[in-house]
Amino acid sequence: MVLLLPPAAYVFVEIPPALIGPFGLLLALIAIMPLTPPKLKNFWEHYYPHVAVGLGLFVAVVYFTAIAGGEEVLGRTLHEYFSFICLIGSLFVVAGGIHLKVKGEATPWENVLFLAGGAVVANLIGTTGASMVLIRPWIRMNKIRLSAYHIVFFIFIVSNCGGALTPIGDPPLFLGYLRGVPFFWLLGHVVEEWLFTVGAILAVFYAFDRRSFRRAPPAIRAQIKEHDTWRFEGGVNLLFLLVVIGAVFLPETYLLRELVMLGAAAASYKLTPRVVHEENHFAFGPIKEVAFLFIGIFLTMMPALGYLDRHGKEFGFTQPAQYYFASGSLSSVLDNAPTYLNFLQLAEATFVDRAALPANADGEVEARAGVRQMLASEHLRRFIIAVSLGSVFFGAMTYIGNGPNFMVKSIAESAGVRVPTFFGYVFKYSLPYLLPILAAGGWLFL
Repeated sequence: MVLLLPPAAYVFVEIPPALIGPFGLLLALIAIMPLTPPKLKNFWEHYYPHVAVGLGLFVAVVYFTAIAGGEEVLGRTLHEYFSFICLIGSLFVVAGGIHLKVKGEATPWENVLFLAGGAVVANLIGTTGASMVLIRPWIRMNKIRLSAYHIVFFIFIVSNCGGALTPIGDPPLFLGYLRGVPFFWLLGHVVEEWLFTVGAILAVFYAFDRRSFRRAPPAIRAQIKEHDTWRFEGGVNLLFLLVVIGAVFLPETYLLRELVMLGAAAASYKLTPRVVHEENHFAFGPIKEVAFLFIGIFLTMMPALGYLDRHGKEFGFTQPAQYYFASGSLSSVLDNAPTYLNFLQLAEATFVDRAALPANADGEVEARAGVRQMLASEHLRRFIIAVSLGSVFFGAMTYIGNGPNFMVKSIAESAGVRVPTFFGYVFKYSLPYLLPILAAGGWLFL
């Protein structure tokens, strides 16, 4: 007879630090492999699902067989992953059925208004959905004088900073919602920081675009001033967007929330005219990549979260600004969703007395109790704000900080736009322009 569980003497009560290794390895591969020579890059593009799932399964088996209470942690993690991928996937599919057509050319002020609108829309359909819907109209609007900075500032605002107000806006915030942060909580607490950051980025963009507009030959400037003609296709998907958003508020019982999201996505894909998908160049490749990578991330980060829960106080982070810049620094070069969870866990472990939290009959503390205690304290809620804004805003610092960044880059390149290289993006735009704005926001509000 084969034993599924090891003897009690071999069950770890303390998380072995070495078990964090697969998490670090996976994040390093995600960051480095797209930048490697073609042969290595092609190898990664072909085998990344095997690597991500393999590392995740290794940690999952260890948790199930050799970690005290590991079965419960594993079950909760898989449920959070399923909820996460249902939201991201359904928004991706529904947004892929919406197509905006524009003619003519945009003036600097029209571009500013477009990006500002995109920042708002990102909170309604997610940064991924907004990027997918708006990047092609953005390219067409500016086709006569399209430059690299148009793509960069689109990534800054629509693909990242704009989506900081709701759990739908950016994946890290949805994970916070799953951990107990109320849906409208950020909307009531970070609007000033959001307005400052988005407004400052728009001001810098306007300076770039105004200079470009003035340098354009008179004939082109006259053409740019012609009125734009808009055309909207795939209107049925607005209804499905409302269904997905409404599903967020449904109870978790029997996976009702996730089933409604998947149903809306399936109906959207079935009812959207083929020509709309063709004009959007819609394909499941990007969401497939997210699904495989994130199952690996969710599973391998369990030891990191567990270690932070037990040893977080030893890090000595005591100020909200420390969490803002620390979470932001990692979100710049790693995916911002796991970064958010790790620093939220660190703040909870540092400031929440778990012994004082309510427990069930078995003495186990409910997973969301620590976050609720932080929300109830005027001082501690600033740490949730710091982690939320740091993770979302700094995801714009590089192409690999947030999923939509690379998607926008790929779409722009396929349209013939000369976008900056990885280091060109960082040293020409994000370091001299974005970082000072984010630093000023942290200093003013945290």
